[in-house]
Amino acid sequence: MAAVDDLQFEEFGDAANSLAANPDDTTISIEGPGETPKRQPGPPRGSGREEDDELLGNDDSDKTELLAGQKKSSPFWTFEYYQTFFDVDTYQIFDRIKGSLLPIPGKNFVRLYIRSNPDLYGPFWICATLVFAIAISGNLSNFLIHLGEKTYHYVPQFRKVSIAATVIYAYAWLVPLALWGFLVWRNSKVMNIVSYSFLEIVCVYGYSLFIYVPTAILWIIPQKAVRWILVMVALGISGSVLAMTFWPAVREDNRRIALATIVTIVLLHMLLSVGCLAYFFDAPEMDHFPTTGTPNQTVTAAKSS
Repeated sequence: MAAVDDLQFEEFGDAANSLAANPDDTTISIEGPGETPKRQPGPPRGSGREEDDELLGNDDSDKTELLAGQKKSSPFWTFEYYQTFFDVDTYQIFDRIKGSLLPIPGKNFVRLYIRSNPDLYGPFWICATLVFAIAISGNLSNFLIHLGEKTYHYVPQFRKVSIAATVIYAYAWLVPLALWGFLVWRNSKVMNIVSYSFLEIVCVYGYSLFIYVPTAILWIIPQKAVRWILVMVALGISGSVLAMTFWPAVREDNRRIALATIVTIVLLHMLLSVGCLAYFFDAPEMDHFPTTGTPNQTVTAAKSS
């Protein structure tokens, strides 16, 4: 028969101390309902792999695509289908505008800002703001240049609004459409690591135009040298965003085709900025010339009468 002392319960200390004293013993840890189990440290991840994922956005994009696949897509003829293109908050808009103003070398604008939730809200209102900024600033610039001239009569040119709207929106939609078709065609021939959807390309072009809103306002300054300095700064910022964004999508292609694609993108962007400056601000206005005829024409008209 066992002794009474052998049947008494003993209070054990920390499980770690018990295991240190008796390595062969087995302990069971019972956690309370409010406690969470401690995670065991895993093997360190390679720094090179982290850099690749950060540049290409593989980890975040895979999660985003997985979540997007779980969402139920609505038919394109319903309002809910187009509502998703405008489902964006102020903080996302601000981050994307800031990313377009401060391009970071080696960072992909689409992967960092657009791919999680591409939208049309920001590009639409940026283009609308740019249209009115160019039209209003062009009229004010014309007024300030000829202010004080006796033969000048100011007439608001409302046609500049329609012309600016046609140019800006055509550029923000037709150029991305052509670029998207070209990338799809080249991807069928050369497998590229990075690929963009049409909506993502529209977002890149729309947000890249934001720098021209304050630039168009500063174009009111009646100094050609200042205007051209401003347009070169704006072109350098927005053009670098486009070049760094689309270079990963074409760098696996033929070297000449890749360089020609980037050069074409930058040249079209330069054509837009220089064309807007030359037409809306530096174009000669005829309103300040006198509408009366020359002295010879006056004498001739008097004789004929």
